[in-house]
Amino acid sequence: MDLLRRMFTHLGWADERVLASLRQAHPLPPDALTLFAHVLGSEHVWLARLHERSPAVAIWPSLTLDDCVALARENREGYDALLDQLDEPAMQDEVSYVNSAGLAFRSTREDILTHVALHGMYHRGQVARALRQAGAAPSPTDYIAFVRGAPAATRDRR
Repeated sequence: MDLLRRMFTHLGWADERVLASLRQAHPLPPDALTLFAHVLGSEHVWLARLHERSPAVAIWPSLTLDDCVALARENREGYDALLDQLDEPAMQDEVSYVNSAGLAFRSTREDILTHVALHGMYHRGQVARALRQAGAAPSPTDYIAFVRGAPAATRDRR
């Protein structure tokens, strides 16, 4: 449980860093915003599934940067509240849901939460690449940068 809590603290921190990078990018690369909206939409959808309710946002939503700010805050508050309520036995409870392709599944809360944390890491890397390709400088979001409080090495440093 402690590891998942740290992963979600990192998730919130990393989402804030991506938002800062997107705010500074001029012009804002559409691919970067689309990918980050997907990160936030996915976080929202999985949180809704964990609460066994219908999501209000799609997996691939069309969001403005201001929408992303609001959804990131909502997601962070929702996951913080959920993690405060769950104990170890509850983490093994299964949740039934239907994915975006219409297929029914059952997964444990722990597996869903692990997926959410890892899924965002993957796509935040894609956002960083899109920003770099557009000439912008993305903020480092690596987990080790989060725990050390300092960015990881770049290609120029060893």
